[in-house]
Amino acid sequence: MTGQNELEEVKRQEQTLIFNQFSNEDAFKLGEYIVSTVKKQNKAVTVNIVKNGQTIFHYAMDGVTPDQDEWIKRKSNVVLRHYHSSYYMKLYCELKNRDYFQFYAVSPFEFAIHGGSFPITIAGVGAVGAITVSGLAQEEDHRLATEAIQYVLNSSK
Repeated sequence: MTGQNELEEVKRQEQTLIFNQFSNEDAFKLGEYIVSTVKKQNKAVTVNIVKNGQTIFHYAMDGVTPDQDEWIKRKSNVVLRHYHSSYYMKLYCELKNRDYFQFYAVSPFEFAIHGGSFPITIAGVGAVGAITVSGLAQEEDHRLATEAIQYVLNSSK
């Protein structure tokens, strides 16, 4: 898949993975889905979900390091600033041949354009938070976040 196609796919995900409402129970379901999925693969991640500035779910699986918490902060800062996934911003900047840190005047100690953080968006409201996965390859982190959202959206129908 080319960079442009990948960017369009991520953009499509951002436009369709939208909640009608989002509760703390929904956050728990998202986190639970990711943890159970990763356990079946014998891998380990840290998952964090923030809504309106409050951490409403955080779980670090056995085998992850505290460094994952730093990645989570940096990736979610990208989502909370741009209302796009961290993976979208990575692909977008690559296609524009743009240095993210220089163009947006931000520090790499505070922001990371690596896949794994995705906006929590409510229809008619907009982005209210972020779900962030860290510990695997960035494409896998991103995939887990979007799969979890799709799972919770499907289960609430």
